Amino acid sequence: VMLSFPYLLLAIAIVATLGTGVQNTTLAVGIWATPSFARITRGQVLNIKGREYITAAEAVGVSGWRMVWRYILPNAIPPVIVFATLYMANAILLEAALSFLGLGVQPPQPSWGLMVASGRDFLRVAPHVATIPGVAIMLAVLGFNLLGDGLHDALDPRLRGQV
Repeated sequence: VMLSFPYLLLAIAIVATLGTGVQNTTLAVGIWATPSFARITRGQVLNIKGREYITAAEAVGVSGWRMVWRYILPNAIPPVIVFATLYMANAILLEAALSFLGLGVQPPQPSWGLMVASGRDFLRVAPHVATIPGVAIMLAVLGFNLLGDGLHDALDPRLRGQV
């Protein structure tokens, strides 16, 4: 149910309930991201638990904790790390949107969303006041997406050794 709820509406509801500020914006982003991280982590663990080497380790008598630390976590963590880098891009956009709407970070604390919102009054006179923070948001999101793609290529065992 949480995954089907629009994330911006969820974040607006959380921030409207708790109030504006850095802590509440961070909490809204965290609450928004938690179900997706839980879903991908659970899926990875279930996938790994069904593999033959886990069955072989159970047959040999490897303890539960050793199996978790030796076999399951090392294979489940890389996709979650890639997912985290891709989610950072969405978190940046969510924070910028909340701050742009006046529900996120409040002045005098810096926020790209605040800078875009304050610069929209000067678009005809000084367009750089709004466009530079917008370009910074775009470059940060692009950077995290490229980082996630590169980590996916580096950490995926099926792609190792390919160029």
